[in-house]
Parts: sequence; structure tokens; C-alpha cells
Amino acid sequence: MVTQLDSVTTQDVQYIAQGAFGDLNPSALSSYERESAMITSETNRRAVDAVHGFQAPDSLPQNLQKVLVDLIELHLQGKQAHWNLVGTNFRDLHLQLDSIVDIAREAADTVAERMRALDAVPDGRTDTVAATTSVPAAPPGLVGTTETVDIVTNRIYATVDTVRAVHDEVDAADPSTADLLHSIITDLEKQAWMLKSENGKA
Repeated sequence: MVTQLDSVTTQDVQYIAQGAFGDLNPSALSSYERESAMITSETNRRAVDAVHGFQAPDSLPQNLQKVLVDLIELHLQGKQAHWNLVGTNFRDLHLQLDSIVDIAREAADTVAERMRALDAVPDGRTDTVAATTSVPAAPPGLVGTTETVDIVTNRIYATVDTVRAVHDEVDAADPSTADLLHSIITDLEKQAWMLKSENGKA
């Protein structure tokens, strides 16, 4: 590959530039255009101004915001249940709830960071979460282990419902983002299964 533009003859540039600059007289080309013509002829490189980031439709961050607030709410309710749990099998369930909290918190972070990668602004403020989450409210006070299992399982499924509800529209807009939702659904549904088995009967 020629690296010194000064060593390229006008005839060379004219031959190289035919595709990029048509019948333009090579003497009229700037040094940048001469270099671009050479690069274009020898590589698959795109022109700088031909490179653009993915432009997400408005519906994509809007749907991710719905998922985000429900994941944050699930994380908070999981902690509320973790702190105020009483009854048989307290210790095991107390620790299991923390695992659910960790999964919900990590998923929320993943969704929020994906929104930023798409140049959207995630809103995880408490006022926003309280005003827009679809997850049913948590009960106040101490709650027994059996009831807690049913409550938190319900809240997990409520969150999954939101993820599933937006999935197809997200997938149509950006399959890469939909892959993140697949993982969230799988992780949460596994946790719901493991949790509700605490109250299961053979």
C-alpha cells in the first residue's frame, strides 16, 4: 500500500478516484480527498460521515422505562419482605429474598445502562417509581413466611408480565435489547418457581 501521497502520480489518482469522484480533475482534489480515494480503492472502510449510531425509536426507551420502574419496585419490595419476615423457615427465606433482590437490582442496572447506551435517560427516582410502577403495593408491618412467599411470588410475576408485555415491540425495534429482556424473564421466572415451591404440596 502506498503511504506517501507525494509519490502518487496524477494518473494514479485519476484511476483510483474514478469511482469516488467521477470525472473530477485529480488536480482539483485536496490531499484528504486523494487519500480517501486511495483508501477506498484498497479497503472496505466506510467514509467517516457514513458511520452513524443506532437511532432508537421513541417507543424503545419508553418500554424500557416501564421495565425499569417495575424492577426497582420489585427490588424494594423484596427488601421490605426481607426485613419484616417472621415465622417458620425464617432464616432460609430471609436469605432467599436477598437473592431475589440482587437479581432485580442487577436487572434494573442492566436496563438503565442499556437506555443510556441508546442515548435515553432512565428515571429511577422514587417519585417516578411510585407513580408509574404496575407492581401491586407491599403490605405494611411484619408478615409471616407463608404469606410472604405468596406475596413476593406475585410481585415477581407482575414484573415479568411487564417485561413480556413490551417484549415484542422491543424486539421489533432492536433485537439486541430484546436479548436482555430474555435473560431477565428467565432469571425472574426461575426465582418465582423456587420461591413458590416453599408453599407447594406434592
